[in-house]
Amino acid sequence: MPCTAFASNLSARDRARFLHDTIPPDLFRTGDSGDRVPWRISPEPFPLSPATAAVIKRLGDDLLAFYRALNALYLRSARGTAPAFVAEYLDRGKPEQIVKLARQNRFKNDLPCVIRPDLILTSDGFVATELDSVPGGMGFTGAMMHAYCKLGDESVGGADGIERGFAAMARTRTQLEHPVVAIVVSEESADYRNELRWLATAATATDTIDAYVCAPDDVVFTEEALFLRTPDGRERKIDLLYRNFELFDLANVPKHELMLYAARHRRVVMTPPPKAHLEEKLSFALLHHPHLEAFWRAELGSGVYESLRRLFPKTWVLDPRPLPPQAVIWDLFAGNVPVSDWRALATLGKSERAFVVKPSGFSPLAWGSRGVRVADDLTRDEWAAALDEALRAFDITPYILQRFHKGTRVRQQSYDPQRDEVRTFEGRVRLCPFYFVVGDRTQLGGILATIAPADKRVIHGMQDAVMTSCIVRDTPSAESERP
Repeated sequence: MPCTAFASNLSARDRARFLHDTIPPDLFRTGDSGDRVPWRISPEPFPLSPATAAVIKRLGDDLLAFYRALNALYLRSARGTAPAFVAEYLDRGKPEQIVKLARQNRFKNDLPCVIRPDLILTSDGFVATELDSVPGGMGFTGAMMHAYCKLGDESVGGADGIERGFAAMARTRTQLEHPVVAIVVSEESADYRNELRWLATAATATDTIDAYVCAPDDVVFTEEALFLRTPDGRERKIDLLYRNFELFDLANVPKHELMLYAARHRRVVMTPPPKAHLEEKLSFALLHHPHLEAFWRAELGSGVYESLRRLFPKTWVLDPRPLPPQAVIWDLFAGNVPVSDWRALATLGKSERAFVVKPSGFSPLAWGSRGVRVADDLTRDEWAAALDEALRAFDITPYILQRFHKGTRVRQQSYDPQRDEVRTFEGRVRLCPFYFVVGDRTQLGGILATIAPADKRVIHGMQDAVMTSCIVRDTPSAESERP
């Protein structure tokens, strides 16, 4: 899709007005403000230097390699040929049905086909706070890329990079020239339904797939295949079922047993695969674990391993079981003293608490920044209570302790539709690139930038944040040229 420059002479306010009136309403619900577009609009995409954009583009293959190695580590641990604590941690708190699904031969080699890291832009590059294999934001980002294209700005990935990447992933995953894709959205994930409808329409317009958004109840099961009831009353055989529902919510998803049965018996391809161990934030702790270094170096190669160790912040599993008197928790200190009891961290002053505590996964608290506690944002009593709560939850929902890296400040424009003016504020940036797995490589479809006011400790989609796509610019900016 070529981007024309008909609006090159428009003012920032006129560009913002155009975007406000062009972006489809209700693409992404961030609150109950009543605004037509419930987030802040930027007159321009967020600029990245060519060097930073190139690093982010290459990162997709490294993250795919990480998923591949993590999957192998888990299966070896389950079979007893790798340290047992790996599977023990990754299976903790999960019902037997979920564990059995992850270990079935049918899904043994399956990996997520859409990968979205959360990258916090810092003064010396960026850090990845988590990986998401059931990501929101694809349709939203694609719609933004289209809108900016109408103003002459081609976003990273190309104006139609999201839908082209999604379609290429579907064709490769099914090995069909023109597959039928059902994007199945649960009630728990209903906030994402509108943006996924946009994605389905745009992907179908590529004329390489037919994509539909549906509820689980719209899926029709037969012994031969799964079918979809389309809006015009037809039933079409589903080739790829894109799972936009969380495994922790499986019991509330109608027909989930039939969909999983069809996937197990090769009646349909399901992505992401039903493998909860690939959706745990504690995987970062496994990468940093000293006893697993030899495994990671062998699987990833030393270059990728070292790169990911820099990218993933230091992370520990908040395991409350007591240590022997002579043992300490690797590379964790309270002051200058090695930590042997997590509660020693409760005594730290605010300036020493560069940590965040959050649930690892398999919980409604583990997505959308729910359950995240930033240590130096709490009083000492609140911090101690957050640690105790996380430790008590270990058997049901393991929590992680992670180094907190503050985002660098940037100057960002945003449009106020009530006052019809463009303002500038200081913010911090989260970058969410969307990688689509095509064959054994990744394809960068686009990058969503979320710029939250600088006083917000956790960056996520909110009414006060600018949300925009990214563009490559040679102009200097606050972001660094290396990760």
